[in-house]
Order: sequence, then C-alpha cells, then structure tokens
Amino acid sequence: MQWNKFAQKMTDAGKRLLATYMQMNDPTLNGTTITLELPNQSTKEEFLTGCHELIGYLRGKLHNHDITIEVIVNEATENKYAFTPQEKFERLKQINPTIELLRKTFDLDV
Repeated sequence: MQWNKFAQKMTDAGKRLLATYMQMNDPTLNGTTITLELPNQSTKEEFLTGCHELIGYLRGKLHNHDITIEVIVNEATENKYAFTPQEKFERLKQINPTIELLRKTFDLDV
C-alpha cells in the first residue's frame, strides 16, 4: 500500500518516470528486502538513481530501517512495455489488427 502511495506522490510531483518504473511490476517482499523486476539495465540504473527518496519514505512509514530494495533485470519482460508512439501503435495493432484499417482510412500518422 505504501509503495503505491509513494508512486502516486511521485506522479503528482511530476516525477512520472520513477512512478512508472515502480508500477511496471508488483514488487515482492522477502524479509526486509523489496525486490523489483525491471526490463533492462538502463531502466534499473535510472530507478536506482531516484530510489533513495523511496527507501527513506518506506523506512519512515513502515518504522523499519532495515528495508532495502533489490532490482533484478529480466530482459524477457522488455517486450511487454511500449515507450515510443510507434511501439504503442504496434502493440495496439497486435491487440486489434483493425486499427491499421482505421489509420489508413483516415490517413493518420503514428
């Protein structure tokens, strides 16, 4: 619950990138270690750069100063996420192929 509250706080503060990384996968808890799975190394590095505020928030709210965050890179999950407009369009086309007909009919750009 605190994880999601912090993600919302980051979104409201305009730090949407960190919030997006936090919501890519559900974190797992093993003792005092929170494990988050991210799709690639660069995403991991960006998350770890901004997660100091998250750790402080969680430690304070949960009254547990032993909390740590571990990030695991799982390249297999990389295909799940679409970041560019073209990737988003291709993902939508996989879900509903008739979107290509719509794009051609109205001569729309991606």
